[in-house]
Amino acid sequence: MSAAEAGGVFRRARGRTLDAFPSEKEREWKGPFYFIQGADPQFGLMKAWSTGDSDSGGDEWGQEIRLTEQAVQAINKLKPKPRFFVLCGDLIHAMPGMPWRKEQTADLQRVLTQVDSDIPLVLVSGNHDVGNTPTPETVAEFQQTWGDDYFSFWVGGVLCLVLNSQFWYDASRCPALKQAQDQWLDQQLSIVGQHKCQHAIVFQHIPLFLRSIDEDDDYFNLTKSVRKEIANKLAGAGVTAVFSGHYHRNAGGTYQNLDMVVSSAIGCQLGQDTHGLRVVVVTAKKIVHRYYSLDELSEKGIEDDLVGLMKEK
Repeated sequence: MSAAEAGGVFRRARGRTLDAFPSEKEREWKGPFYFIQGADPQFGLMKAWSTGDSDSGGDEWGQEIRLTEQAVQAINKLKPKPRFFVLCGDLIHAMPGMPWRKEQTADLQRVLTQVDSDIPLVLVSGNHDVGNTPTPETVAEFQQTWGDDYFSFWVGGVLCLVLNSQFWYDASRCPALKQAQDQWLDQQLSIVGQHKCQHAIVFQHIPLFLRSIDEDDDYFNLTKSVRKEIANKLAGAGVTAVFSGHYHRNAGGTYQNLDMVVSSAIGCQLGQDTHGLRVVVVTAKKIVHRYYSLDELSEKGIEDDLVGLMKEK
């Protein structure tokens, strides 16, 4: 499927926003709602990981296709429908310039076109999408294929910020792009700081931290100096939560009033968690979230206590 063909089925972020949500209609709080967060479908990693060649392996991705199709089918069955479905990066496994990238992209786009047209897709860039060290060229490729790498949108009185966390990992080959995102983020956070939204939520691929703001640097988090700077900026502005993936396991913690949520993968698991999705309920006062296995969500749907939260006034 070409980018143009896929664009006719799901809307991409353009102009640093997502037109699936007209801001003039969505800026006002109208009551509780929920959305679905997924991460790391990463077509190709399961084969690569099983053969011990996670850098250049990944010539099969049938398992990931089936898992992502199961995720889409589970989401489509949910009642009421979620306001959106966000995928927090590593959409495919093949890095920019590597074999099978085009084929993995085409297969994932084909699966994602099956998402109910009333459930907008929100797509976040990960390191496998733009490269561990992104360049203007790899970012431009992502934008052409999937949409803007950072943008904001309003939904039900909540300001959602999608960020390219790879700029905070290594922007040595695209410093101007990082600077542009940083300046844009400051502008967005000024809106949050003026209390013009019910909540503000961030979506990115790499977690700020896995469990504690003071934990050691790791492949799966941002370096301590970077994470503290960003966490202070987000928490200081009043952001409620950051949702991420990358770890292929569930984790998370809090810093000041900021909830750092790390969700395991739709695709390859690197720990004891199951292939799954996170249900996130947004109420006037708080954000409540719960991770479900794909089987659980497919067979049972959302539990009554979460449904009850959505009925609160």
